[in-house]
Amino acid sequence: MGNAYVGIDVGSVSTNVVAIDDENQVLFDYYVRTNGQPIQSVKKGLEALRTILDRKDIVSAIGTTGSGRQLAGVMVGADVVKNEITAHAVATVYYVPEVRTIFEIGGQDSKIIMVKDQMIVDFAMNTVCAAGTGSFLDHQAERLGIPIEEFGELALTAKNNVRIAGRCTVFAESDMIAKQQFGFSKAEIINGLCQALVRNYMNNLARGKALEPPFVFQGGVAANVGIKAAFEKEIGHEVIIPKYHHVMGAIGAAILAKEEVARTGSITHFRGFSSLQTEFVPSSFICSGCSNMCEVIKVKMGGQTVAMWGDRCGMWQEKLKKVQII
Repeated sequence: MGNAYVGIDVGSVSTNVVAIDDENQVLFDYYVRTNGQPIQSVKKGLEALRTILDRKDIVSAIGTTGSGRQLAGVMVGADVVKNEITAHAVATVYYVPEVRTIFEIGGQDSKIIMVKDQMIVDFAMNTVCAAGTGSFLDHQAERLGIPIEEFGELALTAKNNVRIAGRCTVFAESDMIAKQQFGFSKAEIINGLCQALVRNYMNNLARGKALEPPFVFQGGVAANVGIKAAFEKEIGHEVIIPKYHHVMGAIGAAILAKEEVARTGSITHFRGFSSLQTEFVPSSFICSGCSNMCEVIKVKMGGQTVAMWGDRCGMWQEKLKKVQII
């Protein structure tokens, strides 16, 4: 192996670390539960990456994405910090160049991205309703005593259709319990839940949008064949699931980082694996500078403030830059 380009996707449920080569082929992919500890999960991912790189390998660029992208970017010295919409679209366009519609369902949120001529033309995100996310499926699998890995396969064995209310997690769970009491099998209830999740997704994110094939389904939930089947039934068309569907955001971040370093001709800002030993301490405060009352996140490294974000006007970020320049 030669150059390695790294992408890190820090979400509320999982943290994904990927390394690709000069041809965008995946050299390494790693998944770990974030468990509310993004700093530790990023360190675990980088530690795992370090063990597979030989002496000839070099991290030539690194990018971050996801809800924890700013913090991860500060930790590793990212060359690119991009939102997850862009990162997911970049990776999908690489694997399926003709893609028009991207369905993405993660642990705590879901997205739909419309693409034309390999450019994002529209998108929508749902970060409010948990009924359409992987965490909800995990919870129901645990409640039913079924491993989540078997959830989708079991749904495909259902002999009868059962309609589950899917617009709210509370209603969905109550409806599932009621259907169990009526004597429906677990397979039928799970199949109904898969269809309810897809209906919820389509009603919240796809309403009023012109959905055009090819359709690509990604995110951790894409491993669930029951959800895939429910999507195909809902839209009446085949849905493509990429090989690396679970780490597409990280792959996109790695590709973007590689392109940024090539475009600028600069060397990477990657802090190196020695950063694993550095202590990063995040904190927050409410800025009273105006009526917005922004929550500002501050990160200290070795006792020194190295990053600040969250202020809409950028005041604290600019103050930090001036201090660093001096």
